[in-house]
Amino acid sequence: MKKWLVVIILGAAQFVMVLDGTVMNVSISTVVVDLDTTVTAMQTAITFYTLTMAAVMLLGAKLGDIWGRRRAFVIGSIIYAIGSLTTAFAPTIQVLFLGWSIIEGLGAVLVIPAIAALIADNYTGKERITAYAIIGAVSGAAVAAGPLIGGFVTTYFSWRYVFVAEVVIMAVVVLTSRLITDSTPRQKISIDLLSVLLSASGLVFVVFGMLQSKTWGWITPRDAPEINGQELTPLGVSLTSWFMVIGGILLWAFQHRQSALAAAGKSPLVHVSLFSISSLRSGLSVLGSQYTITAGLFFMVPVYLQMTLGLDALETGVRIFPLSISLILFSIVGTRLSRLWSPRRIVRSGQWILVFSSIVLLGAVDFELRSVAFGIGMFFAGAALGLLASQLGNVNMSSVTEKETSEVGGLQGVFQNLGSSLGTALIGSVLIGALTTSFATGVASSELPDDVKAAVTEQTQGAIPIVPVSSVAQIAEDAGLTDSEGEELNKLYTESQVSSLRTAFFGLVVIALVSLLLSRGIPSVVPVRRRQRASGPPSGK
Repeated sequence: MKKWLVVIILGAAQFVMVLDGTVMNVSISTVVVDLDTTVTAMQTAITFYTLTMAAVMLLGAKLGDIWGRRRAFVIGSIIYAIGSLTTAFAPTIQVLFLGWSIIEGLGAVLVIPAIAALIADNYTGKERITAYAIIGAVSGAAVAAGPLIGGFVTTYFSWRYVFVAEVVIMAVVVLTSRLITDSTPRQKISIDLLSVLLSASGLVFVVFGMLQSKTWGWITPRDAPEINGQELTPLGVSLTSWFMVIGGILLWAFQHRQSALAAAGKSPLVHVSLFSISSLRSGLSVLGSQYTITAGLFFMVPVYLQMTLGLDALETGVRIFPLSISLILFSIVGTRLSRLWSPRRIVRSGQWILVFSSIVLLGAVDFELRSVAFGIGMFFAGAALGLLASQLGNVNMSSVTEKETSEVGGLQGVFQNLGSSLGTALIGSVLIGALTTSFATGVASSELPDDVKAAVTEQTQGAIPIVPVSSVAQIAEDAGLTDSEGEELNKLYTESQVSSLRTAFFGLVVIALVSLLLSRGIPSVVPVRRRQRASGPPSGK
């Protein structure tokens, strides 16, 4: 038992890092009321929690190399606890954004890369493979347990207590951190600040552009921001497209900068030659798509259950339970299967199950989401995500030498959190954008009065707010509509909600299919860590 204390400590930190997002997702409706805010504002906070981590994760990994991995782990844990405490007592959405999305995110960028590297320092051989599998299973368990823990605490106590508990857990992690061995020598390297700026700003531009697509439109401008009464639509194109183009250029410049630094014998933020390693490239790509789908599911389903059907946080957690239990179960199954099957076979099996489950969920969407088919789809989605979680960490870490584990740990953190940011931003924006379009189209073709049609047309120039279907009748009454007109408006809004959910699930099907194309480089044999190179950047061979 003593030899596994290290992975227990590291696993506790990993559990808290992953738990946060899913807890907040099932608490959306309660937080919206408590802080007098909107679903759109919560979508932004959830997106930036993971985006902050993705944007500066490489810097966090590099600081771990300079300070020492255990020291970085402890400093990050303390910062994270401060953020959790700030969030627990947040009186407004702005303070919650600061504490949760920013401070906690900055703490996590030191903790997450250190976890991967410290496992390599403390375990070897089969024990190391088991330790990575345990961390993967812990991540899966946190994703799975988050809705139930968050739902129970939010319903019977307050969502704030979850963050208080995180402070306690991180305090215990810090106090027991001396049990962790940090045998890797510290590196005397400089950090290129331009690289940090290019990578962080590039990711922020891309993800924020996607996040705002529901309001600004993708290419054709819609409800653009104004300056001095003039809409910002350069060359008649939506700001969403411009943000993503600028982000892509910045990321290209970042990649070019890293290659130039490495060629000059200086220390880059990341050795881009690592991406020439086929198994690592595939492992990171599949990891990113896995987290995109997970985040998309854990945003759109709770939002629909709470804001459309009016369920509380615990009822939401119970509806997601089939996914939660299968994710935990198949994380364990995947670890056991790794003794018999190759990583590629397990990962590809998980990906095909994910495609199947996404199609089942798409076909099972109805207003109440109570059908057996929907439960089966959620169960198989969890099974697929559990199989992927059990393999990808070890595939990525086994692709490189021990010297590069911190760097790859940072890359894993980038792809995990970038995937989560994209999932929340993209799927959330598809959900809200489809709702806006469907509702506007339905009202325009209805028998409602012309003044109502005109009002809806005006309101749907941007993203319309998601409200409980049960409140539409009161909204109609306040607008002076007759009972029959109110019923018609309620019917149109209900149909639009279901239609938008189907559109979002179709988006998951597309992502799951694309992910299959990314997994060709996953090893077809059990991975064994590469031998330590004497010096120099990764060869990619």
